[in-house]
Amino acid sequence: MDTLEKKSEKVTKVHEAENVVVRFSGDSGDGMQMTGTQFTDTTAFLGQDLSTFPEFPAEIRAPIGTVAGVSGFQVNFGSKEIYTPGDIFDVLVAMNSAALKTDLPKLKKGGVLIVNTAGFDRKNLNLAHYPEGVNPLEDGSTDDYIVYKIDVTKHVKEALATSGLGNKEIERSKNMFVLGLLFWMFDKSMDYTIGFITEKFAKTPDVMNANITALKAGWNYGDHTEIFTTRFKIDIAKLPAGVYRQITGNHATAIGLICAAEKAGLPLFLGSYPITPASDILHELSKYRGNGVKTFQAEDEIAAVCSAIGGSYAGALGVTTTSGPGLSLKGEAIGLAVITEIPLVIVNVQRGGPSTGLPTKTEQSDLLQAIHGRHGEAPLPVIAASSPADCFEAVYEAARIALEHMTPVIFLSDGYVANGSEPWRFPTGDMLKPINCPLTTENNNPGGKFLPYKRDEKGVRPRTKPGTPGLEHRIGGLEKQNETGNVSYDSVNHEVMTHLRAEKIERIADFIPPAKVDHGKENAKICVLGWGSTYGSITTAVRELTAEGHDVAHVHLRYVNPFPRNLGELLKGFDKVLIPEMNMGQLCQLIRAKYLIPAISYSKVQGLPFAIDELKTRIVETLNSK
Repeated sequence: MDTLEKKSEKVTKVHEAENVVVRFSGDSGDGMQMTGTQFTDTTAFLGQDLSTFPEFPAEIRAPIGTVAGVSGFQVNFGSKEIYTPGDIFDVLVAMNSAALKTDLPKLKKGGVLIVNTAGFDRKNLNLAHYPEGVNPLEDGSTDDYIVYKIDVTKHVKEALATSGLGNKEIERSKNMFVLGLLFWMFDKSMDYTIGFITEKFAKTPDVMNANITALKAGWNYGDHTEIFTTRFKIDIAKLPAGVYRQITGNHATAIGLICAAEKAGLPLFLGSYPITPASDILHELSKYRGNGVKTFQAEDEIAAVCSAIGGSYAGALGVTTTSGPGLSLKGEAIGLAVITEIPLVIVNVQRGGPSTGLPTKTEQSDLLQAIHGRHGEAPLPVIAASSPADCFEAVYEAARIALEHMTPVIFLSDGYVANGSEPWRFPTGDMLKPINCPLTTENNNPGGKFLPYKRDEKGVRPRTKPGTPGLEHRIGGLEKQNETGNVSYDSVNHEVMTHLRAEKIERIADFIPPAKVDHGKENAKICVLGWGSTYGSITTAVRELTAEGHDVAHVHLRYVNPFPRNLGELLKGFDKVLIPEMNMGQLCQLIRAKYLIPAISYSKVQGLPFAIDELKTRIVETLNSK
C-alpha cells in the first residue's frame, strides 16, 4: 500500500463531475475545521460555487477518540449553482474510528473513503464503542466503497523527522498531509494554503515549515503512490460577473452592519456578551476600530442590550448579538426599546434549545420568541437570512428598518448559516439602498415645547441627539402621553399609544417588497413556503421536482413580521401549502392564524438541516394526498 512507484508507470483516470461533496471528519484536536476551511478557501479562489457545513462537538473538551468529540467539516463544490452542503458524501476523510462510525452512513455507495489507519488501533476502536475484536476496516463493512488506508501519522513523522519538533507538535500536522492529498486528488493548487501558513505562523518558523512540509508530503503521496487511480475534475462555475469572496454568515453579518452604519452616516456600537454560535460577530467587529466601530463585551446579556440601547440613544446605530437563551434574558430591555421607540438591531443566531440545549447545532425555534417574547404588547419587525451570503443583505435591511422606522428589529440567523460559507459577490457602495435617518435639530412645535412623540406619515417619531438645545424631553420605560412624551398613567392614553406603536410596525409592510414565487409558477398545485436557512434545501428540492414534472412552487420569506402585504393573496392561489421548518411548526401557526388557510407543517428538530431527498419525499406525499 505504501510502495511508491514512478508517476509514468501509473494510469490515473480523471472523473469529471458537476459537483462533489467532501467530508473531513476527525477528533476535535485533529484540525478538521482548519483543513475544511483551507480547502474551501482554495475552491472559492479557483472560481467554483460552494456551500459548507462545519459541525462542532457540543462538549468543550470531549474525551479524545469518542463519538462525542467528532468534529466535521463538509463542503459541496462544483461548476453548477450550489445551494446546500449536500445530503451524502462523495469523499469521506476519517481520521479515527469514531469519525468513521459517525459519518460512514452518509457516504454514498462507491464513494471514496480515506482513513488514517493509526486511528483504528484497539484503544481508538474501544473509545468509539466498536465490539471487542471488530475492526470496520477489516470486517467487510467498508466493502461498498473505494477505500484508501493510509497511516497518515507514520508518514507525517517520517516527513518531519528532521524538523526538531516533538511528537505532539508533529502529529498536529496530520491535517496538512490530508489537505495536500485532497489538493492532489482534486487538482487544486497548494499556493493559497502555503501563503496562509506562512502568514499565520510567521513568528514560529519551525511550525510554519513543518506544516508546509506536511502539506507537500500529502500532495507527493497522492502523486507517486500507485493506490490512487482516480482524480476529480470540476470546471469553474458560471457565476454572474463580479468580484467574489468566500464568506461565512457571521462574517457577512458583521460587514452588513458596518455598511449600514456607514450608509446612514452613523457610528456603529455593539454591546454583546459572548454566546455560541454568535460570538464570531463580536470578534469580527472588534477588528474595525479604525472604521469607527465601537465594541463592548459586557458582563452579561442584560448589560449588553442596555449598553446598545444607550449607544442608540446617543446617536449611534446600536446593535446587540446573541443566541436563543440570551434573547430571553434581553426581553425586558427590548421592551424598553419598544416603548421608547429607539432604533436597535438585535441579532439572534439561533441554536437548538431549550435552555443550553444543543449549543453547537442549528434550529429555527426562536421565531415565536422573536415575535411575541416580551411582556405587554411590544411588536417589532423580524427579518430572517436565508444563506451565509444573504446575512449581509438581510442584516443591512434590518438596520435600515430600525433607523428609518425608529424601532428595535430582530434579525434571525442560525448556526447553519452563521458558520456555513459560500461565495459572496460583494457590492459597491452605490449598489446599497440609501438609509434615511436624519436627526431632528429643530422644534416640531413652533411656539411650544418640543413634541418627542409627534409622528410623521409613517407613524415614526422624531429622533434627536441628547443635548440638542431646545429639544429637551423625557424618555424612559414608563408609558408616555401621546405627542408630549410626559409620563402618563391614563388608561385611555395607554390604549392609544399601544395601537400607535402596533400600527407603526404594521405600516412597515408598505415599505418592503411584495412576496414572490422564487421558483415554479403562481397557482401551482403545491407551494413550499419557507423562511430562513431552509432556503437552500427547499430550492434544490423544488427545482429537482419541477424538472421531474411535478407542479411545485417555492415562496421564501425574509420579512416574517410584518408579512408582505400580498402574502395572503399569493398563498390562497395554491391548492396546498407545505411549510418545512427546523422547529415544531411555528411559522405554520402564524400563517394559519393570520390567513386562515390549512397550511401543513413539516417539522425537523434534530439539530441538522433538511436533506433534499427527505424534502422531496414529503412534498410528493403532500401533493398526492387528499
